Amino acid sequence: MSLVNSSLTGTRVDSPNAIVSRLRGVLRGQVITAADADYEGIRMGLSREVVRHPTLIVRPADAMDVSHVVSLARETGMELAVRSGGHSLAGFSTVDDGIVLDFSQMKGLEINVEERTAWAEAGLTAGEYTLAAAEHGLATGFGDTASVGIGGLTTGGGIGYLVRKYGLTIDNLLAARVVTADGQIRHVDADTHPDLFWAIRGGGGNFGIVTHFKYQLHKVDTIIGGMLILPATAAVIAAFAAQAEAAPDELSTIVSVMPAPPMPFIPAAYHGQVVTLAMMVYTGDADEGLRVVAPFRRLAEPIVDMIGPMPYPDIYWPEDPDFHPVTALRSKFIDRIDERTAQIMLDHVQASTAAMTIAEFRVLGGAMARIPVEATAFAHRSSRIMASFIVQYEDHDEAALHNAWVAAAAAALDQGEGAVYVNFVGNEGEARVRDAYPNATRERLMVVKAKYDPTNFFHRNQNIAPNNT
Repeated sequence: MSLVNSSLTGTRVDSPNAIVSRLRGVLRGQVITAADADYEGIRMGLSREVVRHPTLIVRPADAMDVSHVVSLARETGMELAVRSGGHSLAGFSTVDDGIVLDFSQMKGLEINVEERTAWAEAGLTAGEYTLAAAEHGLATGFGDTASVGIGGLTTGGGIGYLVRKYGLTIDNLLAARVVTADGQIRHVDADTHPDLFWAIRGGGGNFGIVTHFKYQLHKVDTIIGGMLILPATAAVIAAFAAQAEAAPDELSTIVSVMPAPPMPFIPAAYHGQVVTLAMMVYTGDADEGLRVVAPFRRLAEPIVDMIGPMPYPDIYWPEDPDFHPVTALRSKFIDRIDERTAQIMLDHVQASTAAMTIAEFRVLGGAMARIPVEATAFAHRSSRIMASFIVQYEDHDEAALHNAWVAAAAAALDQGEGAVYVNFVGNEGEARVRDAYPNATRERLMVVKAKYDPTNFFHRNQNIAPNNT
């Protein structure tokens, strides 16, 4: 099924005022320009990483609004950026002198409890979706941050707290509504436009704008989870990684080797000292979950032990709405965290001069690894561990310093060929985008790109050029 908007097709737009007038005449949503009182506040919140000056900010009300904007941008040559949650590391969610499609007003969510499915609009954040689903004792796995928009997270893959039990976010995507470069609104699933459905599951925003996602929900109510903080030694870190890999699929972990933040539940003597901070989620029988996490507590005397029964949404850390750091990040898939690798992580974190420095790792496997590699555009199914070095800072003048540090730290982990998760790629150049997509996957994506976006209209992303041969 597909729909196409034709009300703007073939028209000549003579001025910015004519563009605004035309859009306001056909859209159900909001069109914001620099002449509007709320423009400054809205444009400042479009991205966590950069601040730019778009000519237009459009807050669509539905997929037809998106179709209108795509058609107009294509005809006028105005550059188009798409914002779901604004967490793009490369700053792709805003643009100078172009149009930003800001999905922040599209937060509809329809949950079918009997079927355990949900239709979700692209403006929802992971936290908003998770809280709503939890009212029914259900969940879909997203990432590790509540404020991340589901749009970019899903189309890139989605590696979060349920990855070992229920796979990537895209492994739970059943269907989608996509506006392609020709302005058509397409329903896609395994049977309808299956090539496009394959591509949006890992290929990012290269193939269209996903306005609605249909997800599988799972029974996830009370979990055994929370925070466990242990001393940061190479032996403890390596032992934790080994234990996490040996654990049943019901347990997923995200571990940060970092200076302990000055939180009231962390003893003051440890504030600023490098620790091993683990976030843990066991979904399944509670008594069995307590048995599974017990060996982690025995790796060393815990500094903080907050592991226990809890509602699943509580795993998301609270975020300070007034704190808007810039992030420098380099990531790669690696094969192991032995004591040598753990010591490299420790050495780099301890040598950093930044206020917030993290060496993070996520043990993968489980359900994620059981999906055939050719089933989606996420091609790193066999990767065992994802390791990342992260710096958060506020002074944009320090960007070169911190980007050099994370690049050097990641390079020191000399394992594998440098494959990377596309959602953890910043402004790192075309070669790094190629690391996200092995040759066979990339070639297949280029063919799909040529079919649905032959002019590379959607290029504000980790770009895959069309194969037009």
